[in-house]
Amino acid sequence: MSRWRGPQHRLKPPSRLGPLWGRPIAWMLVHAFWRTDVRGKRFVPRHGPVVLIANHVGFIDGIVATGVTPRYAHVLVKGEMFTKVLGPILRGSGQIEVWHGGREALARARGVLQRGGVVGVFPEGTRGSGDAASVAGGAAWLAIHGGAPVVPLALLGTRLTGESVNVWPRPGRKIIAEFGEPILLDLPPAARGRERQQFAEQILAEALRAHVRAVAEGAPIQLPHDDPLRGGPPA
Repeated sequence: MSRWRGPQHRLKPPSRLGPLWGRPIAWMLVHAFWRTDVRGKRFVPRHGPVVLIANHVGFIDGIVATGVTPRYAHVLVKGEMFTKVLGPILRGSGQIEVWHGGREALARARGVLQRGGVVGVFPEGTRGSGDAASVAGGAAWLAIHGGAPVVPLALLGTRLTGESVNVWPRPGRKIIAEFGEPILLDLPPAARGRERQQFAEQILAEALRAHVRAVAEGAPIQLPHDDPLRGGPPA
């Protein structure tokens, strides 16, 4: 059943206060618990709205994205993660729940952009190989309707070949997080509605794939080469 119902307060953007304590904790995990090489932070605009799009490899991707981003960010997170112990932590730190269809989440994320904030999106939707082979359209919608530049983020090492998509890497794991140059949405002036959305989706998907591929080439860490549903290497 869709969660796109209920009082208007559910569509308000999350509080600015959450990331004030959430980001320092994520930063500590990223730099003290794991060994994270952060590159390209200069590509993240220092002011104004920004949409970050990252490939999705493992369970800790949201933590890493929050900890390496040089600004306070609100990351879209699958609604199922907001259960039990994690729920209050994620809500309290200002993350955005994504339920069926994601329309509420996009409305709240757009509110963050309208006040000049940063929104993080994993357009692949689910954890997997992280090569951005399949990308959903939420980031494109935010870029169009939120008036924000889009910055790609490549994550390597949050999950390795053969590991479960739910793995919590051991202390000292080497991780690479590299931001790329902002993506310009050069959309045809005549494009409207769904056609405009499709053009934006294609541009962002190709840009994210190219960025992840470029970062992975020659890197000491590779994307996992397996079936994440089986948790093992292909036959």
